[in-house]
Parts: sequence; C-alpha cells; structure tokens
Amino acid sequence: MINIQNIDFTYKKGKKKVYTDFSAHIEAGGIYGLLGRNGTGKSTLLYIICGLLHPQKGACTLDGIDTSARMAETLKDIFLVPEEFELPATSMRRYVEINKPFYPNFSEELLDYCLSAFDLDRTVQLGELSMGMKKKAFISFALATNTRVLLMDEPTNGLDIPSKSQFRKALASAASEERAIVISTHQVKDVEQLLDQFIIIESDGLLVQSSAADITEKFRFDMHDLSYADDNELYSRPSFSGKETISLNTSGEDTPINLDLLFTALIEKPELAKYLNNEK
Repeated sequence: MINIQNIDFTYKKGKKKVYTDFSAHIEAGGIYGLLGRNGTGKSTLLYIICGLLHPQKGACTLDGIDTSARMAETLKDIFLVPEEFELPATSMRRYVEINKPFYPNFSEELLDYCLSAFDLDRTVQLGELSMGMKKKAFISFALATNTRVLLMDEPTNGLDIPSKSQFRKALASAASEERAIVISTHQVKDVEQLLDQFIIIESDGLLVQSSAADITEKFRFDMHDLSYADDNELYSRPSFSGKETISLNTSGEDTPINLDLLFTALIEKPELAKYLNNEK
C-alpha cells in the first residue's frame, strides 16, 4: 500500500535534514499511531505521504504510484486532516455536495453516523462554528470519504472530554480492512485503545515500527510497589501508587499497553527498540 523508501527531506538547503534515508511501510487494515517528540517530523511525514511535500531523495508511493505526482488515482484515495484548517461559510450539506464528487467511495450513511455521533447534522453552518465544532464537522467528512488512506494530525486537539469519546466512537465505525488510518498525536491517552500499529520516530529516523500484538508478546506493562524487583524489568518510573514497569514477557500473558510509558521508555532508552525490531 504506502511504501516510504529511503527518503531525504529538508525544508531549506543547508539546514538540518528532517529525514535522512528514512523508510517505513503502511498497510491496509490498521490504525497507526505516529509518535515522536516535537520537531521530529510527524506532520512533515503526513504531508509527504499525501504528496504536498516532496522529498529530495527517495519516494513515497501508493501501490507503486509516487504520491508527489498528485495524480487523480492517488488523490481520490488519500485524505489529510491537518491540525489547523479553515472551513468555508456554508452549510455542511453544501460543503458535502461540492466536495463529495472527488471521493468515489464516499459514504452518505457513514457521514450521517459520524455527524450524529458528534451531535451535528447537515444543516449546521460551518462558518458559525467554534474551532472544536469545526474540527468535529471536518473529521466527520474525512471519515465519510472512505479513502484508503486517512491521515490525521492531532485530531483530538481542541476537543473537550465528551467530544474525545465521540471521536473514538466515530473512528472505530470508519475503520475497515481496506483502509489505513494514520494518527499523529501527543495525546496518546485519547486514542491508545484504538491503535493496533505504531510508528515511533526520533530525530535520527525510524525508532520502532511494530504492531500492538508484537508489543504485548514482547513486553509486560505492570504497576508494582517501589520495593518490587524483577530480573526481567527493562524500564520503570515512579507513580502515585508505586512504580510503572515494562518487563520482558516471559509468561506469555498479554497486558494492556501503557503507550505513554512505552514511548517515554523508548525515548530515554532507545536500545529497548531492539526487542521490537527483532535485533540481537
């Protein structure tokens, strides 16, 4: 599906490269969490995938077609929800009428479901909405496009707590085996239960690309008191009720992934990535 192969990218000649010889793969049927510290190029990668930014070396392709060519056969299959955007002063109904023809797999049923999940309908005037309400309207349209690739940059920013729950409900309804959804976020608690694939990047490139199943096969995530000791423990940090730990999973028992803990551990101890990247 999406193949990112050996790309170099920098915004200005002579400046430090955002990416150097970076490669990754995105397949249909997954909801990907794209994680990384500020400045590591998460948003840049989304713009490269959809063809709005062009790498200086290498290529990003969708089924073998370079996305930077912005050809009709790729544009109809990729949709980007940027972190910041503007919507026209028109009704949701009119917005859909104008933009729906560009997406041949657009689902009216899914649109109405998502709008309803967000307590909206097609009569709403987009120009009169708050930023949080605009985001919900635009996310509803994005999910309804049914593009094979959906890219979302910090989609829960600006949403209140009930709206984040509504977002998870709408996202789950739009996921399918034919679709890849990539979410770049710092708000991991908002979406971690929906993610089944992870791409974690650092300033020097790809740190980890792994599935949730592989992570739970390799690691255990537990809470212990501060005096607890285990030879299989790989990382720990104190919490209000003791310490959160990551240890090698020698029991074969799956534990829920603590994504915030995992991300912090990989940033502080990048050598832990070898367990997920099948390195010795």
